[in-house]
Amino acid sequence: MNNYNTKKVFIAACTGMCFFGISMLVPGSVLPALTLKLGLNNLEAAGLVTFLPVGLLGGSLLFGPIVDRFGHKILMPVSCLIILLGLEGIAMFESIPLLRLSIAGIGLGGGILNGETNALVSEISSPKEKGARLSLLGAFYGIGALGIPALLGALSEHYSFETVLRGIGFIMPAGIVFCTIVTFPPPKQPQGFPVMKGLKLLKENSLIILSFILFFQSGIEGVCNNWTALYLEQVTNIPSGQVLISVTCMVAGLTAARLLLVILFKKLKMESILFFSLSAAVTGFGLLSFSPGFVRAATAMALIGMGLASTFPVIFGIIGSKYVSLSGTAFSIALVIALIGQTLLNSLTGIISQQYGISTYPFMMIASIAVMLLLFKHSLNIHSKNKKTC
Repeated sequence: MNNYNTKKVFIAACTGMCFFGISMLVPGSVLPALTLKLGLNNLEAAGLVTFLPVGLLGGSLLFGPIVDRFGHKILMPVSCLIILLGLEGIAMFESIPLLRLSIAGIGLGGGILNGETNALVSEISSPKEKGARLSLLGAFYGIGALGIPALLGALSEHYSFETVLRGIGFIMPAGIVFCTIVTFPPPKQPQGFPVMKGLKLLKENSLIILSFILFFQSGIEGVCNNWTALYLEQVTNIPSGQVLISVTCMVAGLTAARLLLVILFKKLKMESILFFSLSAAVTGFGLLSFSPGFVRAATAMALIGMGLASTFPVIFGIIGSKYVSLSGTAFSIALVIALIGQTLLNSLTGIISQQYGISTYPFMMIASIAVMLLLFKHSLNIHSKNKKTC
Protein backbone atom coordinates (compact mmCIF):
# COMPACT_ATOMS: atom_id res chain seq x y z
CA MET A 1 0.00 0.00 0.00
CA ASN A 2 1.32 3.47 -0.94
CA ASN A 3 2.09 5.74 2.01
CA TYR A 4 2.40 8.84 -0.15
CA ASN A 5 -0.17 11.24 -1.59
CA THR A 6 -0.03 11.01 -5.39
CA LYS A 7 -1.39 14.54 -5.92
CA LYS A 8 1.18 16.11 -3.59
CA VAL A 9 3.99 14.12 -5.22
CA PHE A 10 2.82 15.26 -8.66
CA ILE A 11 2.72 18.91 -7.50
CA ALA A 12 6.28 18.51 -6.19
CA ALA A 13 7.35 17.08 -9.56
CA CYS A 14 5.71 20.02 -11.40
CA THR A 15 7.52 22.42 -9.05
CA GLY A 16 10.82 20.74 -9.91
CA MET A 17 10.06 20.89 -13.65
CA CYS A 18 9.28 24.61 -13.33
CA PHE A 19 12.70 25.07 -11.68
CA PHE A 20 14.21 23.21 -14.65
CA GLY A 21 12.50 25.57 -17.09
CA ILE A 22 13.91 28.52 -15.16
CA SER A 23 17.39 26.97 -15.16
CA MET A 24 17.41 26.56 -18.95
CA LEU A 25 16.39 30.12 -19.83
CA VAL A 26 17.87 32.41 -17.18
CA PRO A 27 21.59 32.18 -18.11
CA GLY A 28 20.87 33.09 -21.74
CA SER A 29 18.35 35.78 -20.76
CA VAL A 30 20.77 37.64 -18.48
CA LEU A 31 23.87 37.07 -20.62
CA PRO A 32 23.63 40.39 -22.55
CA ALA A 33 23.30 42.40 -19.31
CA LEU A 34 26.02 40.33 -17.65
CA THR A 35 28.34 40.85 -20.63
CA LEU A 36 27.80 44.60 -20.45
CA LYS A 37 28.27 44.70 -16.67
CA LEU A 38 31.59 42.83 -16.72
CA GLY A 39 32.85 44.10 -20.09
CA LEU A 40 33.16 40.61 -21.56
CA ASN A 41 34.02 39.94 -25.18
CA ASN A 42 32.00 37.43 -27.24
CA LEU A 43 34.43 34.58 -26.55
CA GLU A 44 34.33 35.15 -22.78
CA ALA A 45 30.52 35.38 -22.83
CA ALA A 46 30.22 32.18 -24.85
CA GLY A 47 32.66 30.51 -22.44
CA LEU A 48 30.32 31.28 -19.55
CA VAL A 49 27.25 29.73 -21.17
CA THR A 50 29.10 26.54 -22.16
CA PHE A 51 29.16 25.57 -18.48
CA LEU A 52 25.36 25.09 -18.55
CA PRO A 53 25.41 21.94 -20.77
CA VAL A 54 28.40 20.62 -18.80
CA GLY A 55 26.30 20.81 -15.63
CA LEU A 56 23.26 19.36 -17.43
CA LEU A 57 25.24 16.33 -18.58
CA GLY A 58 26.60 15.77 -15.07
CA GLY A 59 23.13 15.99 -13.54
CA SER A 60 21.66 13.63 -16.13
CA LEU A 61 24.37 11.05 -15.41
CA LEU A 62 24.05 11.26 -11.64
CA PHE A 63 20.33 11.29 -10.94
CA GLY A 64 19.33 7.82 -12.19
CA PRO A 65 21.45 5.56 -9.98
CA ILE A 66 20.92 7.89 -6.97
CA VAL A 67 17.12 7.86 -7.36
CA ASP A 68 16.99 4.07 -7.80
CA ARG A 69 19.16 3.57 -4.70
CA PHE A 70 18.02 6.34 -2.31
CA GLY A 71 14.70 7.62 -3.70
CA HIS A 72 13.56 11.19 -4.36
CA LYS A 73 13.25 12.58 -0.81
CA ILE A 74 16.69 14.20 -0.58
CA LEU A 75 17.58 14.73 -4.23
CA MET A 76 14.48 16.75 -5.22
CA PRO A 77 14.83 19.66 -2.71
CA VAL A 78 18.65 19.62 -2.92
CA SER A 79 18.64 19.99 -6.72
CA CYS A 80 16.08 22.83 -6.45
CA LEU A 81 18.35 24.51 -3.88
CA ILE A 82 21.38 24.15 -6.18
CA ILE A 83 19.50 26.04 -8.93
CA LEU A 84 18.47 28.77 -6.47
CA LEU A 85 22.06 29.20 -5.26
CA GLY A 86 23.26 29.33 -8.86
CA LEU A 87 20.77 32.08 -9.73
CA GLU A 88 21.77 34.10 -6.69
CA GLY A 89 25.42 33.53 -7.63
CA ILE A 90 24.79 35.15 -11.03
CA ALA A 91 23.24 38.13 -9.23
CA MET A 92 26.04 38.46 -6.66
CA PHE A 93 29.35 37.42 -8.20
CA GLU A 94 31.60 39.42 -10.52
CA SER A 95 34.38 36.83 -10.53
CA ILE A 96 34.44 34.78 -13.76
CA PRO A 97 35.35 31.48 -12.01
CA LEU A 98 32.49 31.93 -9.51
CA LEU A 99 30.07 32.80 -12.32
CA ARG A 100 31.15 29.66 -14.17
CA LEU A 101 30.55 27.64 -10.99
CA SER A 102 27.09 29.24 -10.60
CA ILE A 103 26.08 28.46 -14.18
CA ALA A 104 27.45 24.90 -13.94
CA GLY A 105 25.44 24.51 -10.71
CA ILE A 106 22.28 25.69 -12.46
CA GLY A 107 22.93 23.10 -15.18
CA LEU A 108 23.65 20.37 -12.62
CA GLY A 109 20.42 21.03 -10.71
CA GLY A 110 18.46 21.31 -13.96
CA GLY A 111 19.86 18.05 -15.33
CA ILE A 112 18.90 16.22 -12.14
CA LEU A 113 15.40 17.72 -12.04
CA ASN A 114 14.64 17.06 -15.71
CA GLY A 115 15.29 13.36 -15.33
CA GLU A 116 14.06 12.96 -11.77
CA THR A 117 10.69 14.64 -12.27
CA ASN A 118 9.92 12.58 -15.38
CA ALA A 119 11.00 9.36 -13.64
CA LEU A 120 8.92 10.28 -10.57
CA VAL A 121 5.74 11.00 -12.54
CA SER A 122 6.19 7.83 -14.56
CA GLU A 123 6.59 5.88 -11.30
CA ILE A 124 3.40 7.17 -9.66
CA SER A 125 1.22 6.86 -12.78
CA SER A 126 -0.71 3.90 -14.15
CA PRO A 127 -0.06 2.98 -17.82
CA LYS A 128 -3.24 4.85 -18.86
CA GLU A 129 -2.22 7.98 -16.94
CA LYS A 130 1.44 8.14 -17.93
CA GLY A 131 1.14 10.07 -21.19
CA ALA A 132 -1.30 12.65 -19.84
CA ARG A 133 0.62 13.27 -16.64
CA LEU A 134 4.00 13.49 -18.38
CA SER A 135 2.50 16.01 -20.82
CA LEU A 136 1.12 18.15 -17.99
CA LEU A 137 4.49 17.92 -16.26
CA GLY A 138 6.18 19.10 -19.47
CA ALA A 139 3.87 22.12 -19.61
CA PHE A 140 5.41 23.33 -16.35
CA TYR A 141 8.77 23.46 -18.13
CA GLY A 142 7.18 26.00 -20.47
CA ILE A 143 5.75 27.98 -17.54
CA GLY A 144 9.21 28.30 -15.98
CA ALA A 145 10.94 28.89 -19.31
CA LEU A 146 8.49 31.56 -20.48
CA GLY A 147 7.83 33.19 -17.11
CA ILE A 148 11.34 34.29 -16.16
CA PRO A 149 12.35 35.91 -19.48
CA ALA A 150 8.96 37.66 -19.53
CA LEU A 151 9.53 38.87 -15.97
CA LEU A 152 13.04 40.05 -16.78
CA GLY A 153 11.76 41.86 -19.87
CA ALA A 154 8.87 43.52 -18.03
CA LEU A 155 10.95 44.70 -15.08
CA SER A 156 14.20 45.55 -16.92
CA GLU A 157 13.17 49.17 -17.42
CA HIS A 158 12.82 49.72 -13.69
CA TYR A 159 15.15 47.17 -12.05
CA SER A 160 18.52 45.57 -12.77
CA PHE A 161 18.66 41.85 -13.53
CA GLU A 162 20.43 41.35 -10.18
CA THR A 163 17.44 42.83 -8.33
CA VAL A 164 15.00 40.64 -10.27
CA LEU A 165 17.03 37.49 -9.55
CA ARG A 166 17.22 38.37 -5.86
CA GLY A 167 13.44 38.84 -5.87
CA ILE A 168 13.01 35.39 -7.44
CA GLY A 169 15.23 34.12 -4.62
CA PHE A 170 12.55 35.11 -2.11
CA ILE A 171 9.83 33.16 -3.97
CA MET A 172 11.60 29.92 -4.92
CA PRO A 173 12.28 28.72 -1.32
CA ALA A 174 8.53 28.10 -0.91
CA GLY A 175 8.77 25.40 -3.59
CA ILE A 176 11.86 23.92 -1.94
CA VAL A 177 10.11 23.75 1.45
CA PHE A 178 7.12 22.00 -0.16
CA CYS A 179 9.39 19.42 -1.81
CA THR A 180 11.07 18.85 1.55
CA ILE A 181 7.89 18.03 3.48
CA VAL A 182 6.22 15.85 0.82
CA THR A 183 6.40 12.07 1.28
CA PHE A 184 7.83 10.45 -1.87
CA PRO A 185 7.70 6.83 -3.10
CA PRO A 186 10.34 4.58 -1.49
CA PRO A 187 13.58 3.77 -3.37
CA LYS A 188 13.38 0.87 -5.80
CA GLN A 189 16.77 -0.61 -4.89
CA PRO A 190 17.13 0.15 -1.14
CA GLN A 191 19.44 -2.82 -0.65
CA GLY A 192 22.06 -1.34 -2.97
CA PHE A 193 22.41 -0.44 -6.62
CA PRO A 194 22.66 -3.54 -8.86
CA VAL A 195 25.59 -2.47 -11.04
CA MET A 196 25.39 -5.35 -13.50
CA LYS A 197 21.66 -4.86 -14.11
CA GLY A 198 22.28 -1.18 -14.72
CA LEU A 199 25.06 -1.90 -17.20
CA LYS A 200 22.90 -4.49 -18.98
CA LEU A 201 20.46 -1.70 -19.86
CA LEU A 202 23.11 -0.41 -22.28
CA LYS A 203 22.61 -3.63 -24.28
CA GLU A 204 18.83 -3.21 -24.50
CA ASN A 205 18.12 -2.52 -28.18
CA SER A 206 14.70 -1.09 -27.41
CA LEU A 207 16.07 1.41 -24.86
CA ILE A 208 18.87 2.53 -27.19
CA ILE A 209 16.49 3.05 -30.13
CA LEU A 210 14.06 5.03 -27.95
CA SER A 211 16.98 7.06 -26.59
CA PHE A 212 18.14 7.91 -30.11
CA ILE A 213 14.67 9.28 -30.89
CA LEU A 214 15.34 11.69 -27.99
CA PHE A 215 18.85 12.24 -29.44
CA PHE A 216 17.24 13.88 -32.49
CA GLN A 217 14.38 15.47 -30.54
CA SER A 218 16.75 17.19 -28.14
CA GLY A 219 19.02 18.14 -31.02
CA ILE A 220 16.16 19.76 -32.93
CA GLU A 221 15.04 21.73 -29.86
CA GLY A 222 18.60 22.92 -29.22
CA VAL A 223 19.16 23.91 -32.85
CA CYS A 224 15.83 25.78 -32.92
CA ASN A 225 16.75 27.73 -29.78
CA ASN A 226 20.25 28.57 -31.01
CA TRP A 227 19.86 29.04 -34.77
CA THR A 228 16.34 30.24 -35.57
CA ALA A 229 16.99 33.90 -34.69
CA LEU A 230 20.13 33.97 -36.85
CA TYR A 231 18.29 32.17 -39.68
CA LEU A 232 15.42 34.68 -39.67
CA GLU A 233 17.77 37.65 -39.48
CA GLN A 234 19.80 36.44 -42.47
CA VAL A 235 17.10 35.15 -44.83
CA THR A 236 14.18 37.50 -44.03
CA ASN A 237 13.55 41.19 -43.43
CA ILE A 238 11.80 40.64 -40.11
CA PRO A 239 12.87 43.24 -37.47
CA SER A 240 14.95 41.87 -34.60
CA GLY A 241 12.19 42.46 -32.03
CA GLN A 242 9.74 40.39 -34.07
CA VAL A 243 12.39 37.72 -34.60
CA LEU A 244 12.58 37.21 -30.83
CA ILE A 245 8.79 37.01 -30.60
CA SER A 246 8.79 34.38 -33.37
CA VAL A 247 11.35 32.28 -31.49
CA THR A 248 9.30 32.56 -28.27
CA CYS A 249 6.27 31.21 -30.18
CA MET A 250 7.99 27.81 -30.24
CA VAL A 251 7.99 27.53 -26.43
CA ALA A 252 4.44 28.91 -26.31
CA GLY A 253 3.28 26.32 -28.88
CA LEU A 254 5.05 23.52 -27.02
CA THR A 255 3.46 24.53 -23.70
CA ALA A 256 -0.05 24.89 -25.17
CA ALA A 257 0.24 21.54 -26.96
CA ARG A 258 1.30 19.72 -23.80
CA LEU A 259 -1.76 21.05 -22.02
CA LEU A 260 -3.91 19.80 -24.92
CA LEU A 261 -2.13 16.43 -24.87
CA VAL A 262 -3.38 15.85 -21.33
CA ILE A 263 -6.81 15.32 -22.94
CA LEU A 264 -5.65 13.66 -26.17
CA PHE A 265 -3.56 10.97 -24.43
CA LYS A 266 -6.74 9.75 -22.73
CA LYS A 267 -8.54 9.32 -26.07
CA LEU A 268 -5.88 8.40 -28.67
CA LYS A 269 -3.00 5.95 -28.94
CA MET A 270 0.43 7.37 -28.10
CA GLU A 271 1.95 6.25 -31.40
CA SER A 272 -0.81 8.01 -33.38
CA ILE A 273 -0.24 11.23 -31.43
CA LEU A 274 3.51 11.10 -32.03
CA PHE A 275 3.18 10.55 -35.80
CA PHE A 276 0.63 13.38 -36.09
CA SER A 277 2.72 15.72 -33.92
CA LEU A 278 5.92 15.21 -35.86
CA SER A 279 4.01 15.80 -39.10
CA ALA A 280 2.96 19.19 -37.68
CA ALA A 281 6.62 19.97 -36.93
CA VAL A 282 7.58 19.09 -40.53
CA THR A 283 4.86 21.49 -41.73
CA GLY A 284 6.33 24.20 -39.48
CA PHE A 285 9.84 23.75 -40.86
CA GLY A 286 8.37 23.71 -44.38
CA LEU A 287 6.79 27.14 -43.74
CA LEU A 288 10.06 28.37 -42.29
CA SER A 289 11.98 27.41 -45.43
CA PHE A 290 10.11 29.91 -47.66
CA SER A 291 11.77 33.12 -46.33
CA PRO A 292 8.63 33.92 -44.34
CA GLY A 293 7.31 37.22 -43.05
CA PHE A 294 6.62 37.72 -39.35
CA VAL A 295 3.17 36.10 -39.24
CA ARG A 296 4.29 33.02 -41.18
CA ALA A 297 7.48 32.74 -39.11
CA ALA A 298 5.54 32.99 -35.82
CA THR A 299 3.03 30.41 -37.10
CA ALA A 300 5.84 28.12 -38.22
CA MET A 301 7.58 28.28 -34.84
CA ALA A 302 4.29 27.66 -32.99
CA LEU A 303 3.68 24.60 -35.20
CA ILE A 304 7.21 23.36 -34.56
CA GLY A 305 6.76 23.73 -30.80
CA MET A 306 3.39 21.97 -30.93
CA GLY A 307 4.84 19.24 -33.12
CA LEU A 308 7.76 18.54 -30.80
CA ALA A 309 5.60 18.58 -27.64
CA SER A 310 4.60 14.91 -27.59
CA THR A 311 7.97 13.20 -28.11
CA PHE A 312 9.36 13.30 -24.58
CA PRO A 313 6.03 12.30 -22.89
CA VAL A 314 5.54 9.40 -25.34
CA ILE A 315 9.10 8.07 -25.15
CA PHE A 316 9.41 8.54 -21.40
CA GLY A 317 6.04 6.83 -20.95
CA ILE A 318 7.28 3.80 -22.91
CA ILE A 319 10.65 3.69 -21.09
CA GLY A 320 8.99 4.04 -17.68
CA SER A 321 6.64 1.14 -18.44
CA LYS A 322 9.33 -1.17 -19.88
CA TYR A 323 12.02 -0.66 -17.22
CA VAL A 324 10.06 -0.32 -13.99
CA SER A 325 12.64 -1.65 -11.52
CA LEU A 326 15.46 0.58 -12.83
CA SER A 327 13.46 3.44 -14.32
CA GLY A 328 15.79 6.11 -12.91
CA THR A 329 18.84 4.54 -14.55
CA ALA A 330 16.95 3.99 -17.81
CA PHE A 331 15.86 7.65 -17.86
CA SER A 332 19.44 8.68 -17.08
CA ILE A 333 20.77 6.75 -20.09
CA ALA A 334 18.09 8.22 -22.35
CA LEU A 335 18.77 11.80 -21.23
CA VAL A 336 22.54 11.52 -21.61
CA ILE A 337 22.06 10.27 -25.19
CA ALA A 338 19.57 13.13 -25.75
CA LEU A 339 22.09 15.73 -24.51
CA ILE A 340 24.80 14.26 -26.73
CA GLY A 341 22.38 14.64 -29.64
CA GLN A 342 21.79 18.28 -28.76
CA THR A 343 25.54 18.98 -28.78
CA LEU A 344 26.30 17.05 -31.98
CA LEU A 345 23.33 18.36 -33.97
CA ASN A 346 24.18 21.93 -32.98
CA SER A 347 27.77 21.41 -34.13
CA LEU A 348 26.64 19.75 -37.37
CA THR A 349 24.27 22.65 -38.09
CA GLY A 350 27.17 25.07 -37.66
CA ILE A 351 29.40 23.08 -40.01
CA ILE A 352 26.75 22.63 -42.72
CA SER A 353 25.63 26.27 -42.43
CA GLN A 354 29.22 27.39 -42.89
CA GLN A 355 29.65 25.20 -45.98
CA TYR A 356 26.25 25.55 -47.66
CA GLY A 357 24.55 28.51 -46.01
CA ILE A 358 22.11 28.83 -43.12
CA SER A 359 19.15 28.31 -45.51
CA THR A 360 19.84 24.55 -45.12
CA TYR A 361 18.72 24.66 -41.48
CA PRO A 362 14.98 23.87 -41.96
CA PHE A 363 15.79 20.98 -44.32
CA MET A 364 18.24 19.49 -41.83
CA MET A 365 15.49 19.53 -39.20
CA ILE A 366 13.00 17.85 -41.58
CA ALA A 367 15.57 15.12 -42.28
CA SER A 368 16.10 14.66 -38.52
CA ILE A 369 12.35 14.23 -37.97
CA ALA A 370 12.24 11.64 -40.76
CA VAL A 371 14.92 9.65 -38.91
CA MET A 372 12.89 9.94 -35.67
CA LEU A 373 9.83 8.51 -37.40
CA LEU A 374 11.82 5.60 -38.82
CA LEU A 375 13.34 4.84 -35.41
CA PHE A 376 9.94 4.96 -33.72
CA LYS A 377 8.44 2.63 -36.32
CA HIS A 378 11.36 0.23 -35.75
CA SER A 379 10.83 0.36 -31.96
CA LEU A 380 7.14 -0.53 -32.46
CA ASN A 381 8.17 -3.51 -34.61
CA ILE A 382 10.54 -4.73 -31.86
CA HIS A 383 7.76 -4.38 -29.27
CA SER A 384 5.28 -6.35 -31.39
CA LYS A 385 7.85 -9.14 -32.00
CA ASN A 386 8.53 -9.38 -28.27
CA LYS A 387 4.79 -9.71 -27.62
CA LYS A 388 4.53 -12.56 -30.14
CA THR A 389 7.55 -14.29 -28.57
CA CYS A 390 5.94 -14.06 -25.14
